[in-house]
Amino acid sequence: MSATTGNQGWAQLRQQARSLEAQTETLFHTYSQFSTVANIPPKPTSEERETEARLEELFDKRDHVIGQLARLLDSEASLTSSALKQNNLSLLREKLAEHRRDLLRLRAALQEARSRAHLLTTVRDDIETYRRDNPEAAEAEYMLAERARVDNSHNMVDSVLSQAYATSESFAAQRETLANINRRITLAASQVPGLNTLIGKISARKRRDGVIMGSFIAFCFIFFFFFL
Repeated sequence: MSATTGNQGWAQLRQQARSLEAQTETLFHTYSQFSTVANIPPKPTSEERETEARLEELFDKRDHVIGQLARLLDSEASLTSSALKQNNLSLLREKLAEHRRDLLRLRAALQEARSRAHLLTTVRDDIETYRRDNPEAAEAEYMLAERARVDNSHNMVDSVLSQAYATSESFAAQRETLANINRRITLAASQVPGLNTLIGKISARKRRDGVIMGSFIAFCFIFFFFFL
């Protein structure tokens, strides 16, 4: 076998191995969805069994292609190209082994999800059967649930009332604080000589300025009304 023919055969087989890897990844995505369905069936469906069988078939095909690559590599004499191809061959083998472990892991996760769903279904069925066969117990359970809801409502009302009382007390404390401040200001004003007189003069001046401004505005209005 010539070097050119060997390289062409290697490239084709390696491309085939890569294509099989991509198909495996796609099937892994499909297979992983079976454990996330809302109502997982107690037994594997036909689609699930078919997907698992296709994965096993892809593993066998990849194993066969890797064997062909190994035999082709053994027949080559070039040390430089053989080292590079040996590395590629090792990567293909590691990827295949990783995918085999992923299948085992997904299969275990699917079985665990199926067992958990089946257990919950069994428990619910047992509860429904017990309630159907023991109506007195079912009625007592209903009354207990109603009592719990009533207690929760009472607790909520008590919490709202407590918050309202706390808010009212806060407002009362604020009003008392403002009243104390007002009393202190009045007391301080009464103790400063001439302060009340000064405040009175300021108020009188403001009133006077207001009267003057109002008279001026009235005059302007009358002037414009009669002369324009």
